[in-house]
Amino acid sequence: MKVMPDFRYFRPGSVAEAVSLGTAHPEGRILAGGTDLVVNLRRGLASPSALIDLCAIPELSGIAEAGNDLRIGAGVTLAQLENHPLIQRRYPALVSAAASVAGATHRVAATVGGNLCQDTRCVVYNESDWWREGNDYCLKCEGEVCHVVEQKDHCHATYHGDLAPVLMVLNAEIELIGPAGMRRLPLPALFREEGNHHLTLLPGELISTIVLPDAAGAVAGYAKVRIRKAIDFSLAAVAIALVRSGKRVASLRVAISGTNSAPLLVPTDEIVGQDWSEALLEGLAKAIRKTSSTVKTTNVSPSYRRRVLLTSARRLLGQLWQRSA
Repeated sequence: MKVMPDFRYFRPGSVAEAVSLGTAHPEGRILAGGTDLVVNLRRGLASPSALIDLCAIPELSGIAEAGNDLRIGAGVTLAQLENHPLIQRRYPALVSAAASVAGATHRVAATVGGNLCQDTRCVVYNESDWWREGNDYCLKCEGEVCHVVEQKDHCHATYHGDLAPVLMVLNAEIELIGPAGMRRLPLPALFREEGNHHLTLLPGELISTIVLPDAAGAVAGYAKVRIRKAIDFSLAAVAIALVRSGKRVASLRVAISGTNSAPLLVPTDEIVGQDWSEALLEGLAKAIRKTSSTVKTTNVSPSYRRRVLLTSARRLLGQLWQRSA
């Protein structure tokens, strides 16, 4: 059985110092709340040379309005997010997503940036070291084959973050700071659909801020299915932002999580502009089926996860349609 690896611990007081430490220790890892990373270290799923703790950086801990935008520091905890008056008033769907993560004691420590950057998961990968060794490890960690589908060139571990799909449908952007300076990009660009390399962060980069524009008349919601409400990651989850104009869907953004190696936006161009109907709901289900890819990465069947994803999406869209009347 593996034990916690040896590493150096740093607690920088500024973003600039954190970036400098990341450059000096390229094999190190960023530590935020630690609710995901520390568990993986104990399981032998990572062996960083250093941990760079961001908890003492004031620049990452604020929530403030900037014109019509809302700026959320990556170090804001999920508990702060779900209890903040500005978030509750302007983005209640984000409150729902934050409140759905694990238990209350986890949310006091877990951060916005950490939730976005959490590791992908799989029933083969997230096991004890002795179990993984007995099964020749896997493509994501120390092995050569993805045992879920017996492939050598693609890892199918799935992403289960709750904030990302909601932030996607709310048109969020993120600011990243690294050795080359700051860059800003749409949130979907943070991810790629590779279970073992699902983040597009450049070496030494970290998330500093999430920027949310005005909701522009949209109503949004989040639905998540899991086995144990207070503990488990999602089996499937969906976020929707809807703008209604009379009987017509004027705007629709849909994102899914828990089924693929990245949170993904669902194409809705063929649905927008239609009147509300059963055919519209079937069109949404068809688009989600094309986008989602459920394989045996959890302890329930792929077909079950697909069914609950489609059912959740239809139900959530119906609820938002009624709310926007």
